[in-house]
Amino acid sequence: MKQFRRTASPGPDAPARLRVGVVGAGRVGAVLGAALAAAGHQVVAAAGLSAASQDRAQRLLPGVPLLPTDEVVAASDLVVLAVPDDALPGLVAGLAETGVWRRGQLAFHTSGAHGLAVLAPAQAAGVLGLALHPAMTFSGGPEDLDRLAGTPFGVTSLPEHRPVAETVVLEMGGEPFWVAETDRVLYHAALVTGANHLVTLVAEAADLLRTAGVDQPARVLGPLLGAALHNGLRRGDAGLTGPVSRGDVGTVAGHVAALTQRAPAAVAGYVAMARRTTERAQAAGRLKPHEAQPLTDLLDGVEVPS
Repeated sequence: MKQFRRTASPGPDAPARLRVGVVGAGRVGAVLGAALAAAGHQVVAAAGLSAASQDRAQRLLPGVPLLPTDEVVAASDLVVLAVPDDALPGLVAGLAETGVWRRGQLAFHTSGAHGLAVLAPAQAAGVLGLALHPAMTFSGGPEDLDRLAGTPFGVTSLPEHRPVAETVVLEMGGEPFWVAETDRVLYHAALVTGANHLVTLVAEAADLLRTAGVDQPARVLGPLLGAALHNGLRRGDAGLTGPVSRGDVGTVAGHVAALTQRAPAAVAGYVAMARRTTERAQAAGRLKPHEAQPLTDLLDGVEVPS
């Protein structure tokens, strides 16, 4: 993956103003549609099934009609496909079967897990396809549009279409970086590990603190997790602290015992993360083999409550 390409503005070679259609006016699609409108494009139609999507479209895309998906595509020069990963292949292929894709259209999807292959049915009809994934979490709140400014976008396209892809990202306020087609799934797995699993870990830690009698876990976790995130990003494995990095097998054993008794649903996650932390600490030289082995033996012997 290459470094971010930074450009102040799209410049005089920016594409002409386009009629934009948003398929999937959810947390991501509505925000990107609003960003394209702010760049001077005209959002002409959107598709969204859920009540939340419809409310979000009314708030972020005021006056934009909600239409069936095929009508959105037919009305648009640029189609934003912001639907769940598993729904994307069937959507693109189904639209191709209707004959609604047309030569000269631009279409990009926002899936991190997919690259260009999923757009093949549209490309066969002459559509210029792009994969533009914003590496940002969107909550559906009013702050999402502000979060888009400076957001890195994982870009995958044919080499000759890369300037177009980067221009579209820059117009939305993002920062494009290149992800090869063959690296797309691994790229997405990395982001899921870092973002989605992080939310799970934070929520789990907060629940355990409540079980321990702490009424406001966010006040405890905020400074601690902020420092841990800073250390991890700045120093990698060298920023690791805690009982595993010290080889304190007795402390880890105590944790497992307490969790088994008072929070059995948390045991499997704790053991899995402690095992992976042990492996990384040893690989980084933080733990010597004779220090890591007792931890590994302990963790391998834990019976996870069913």
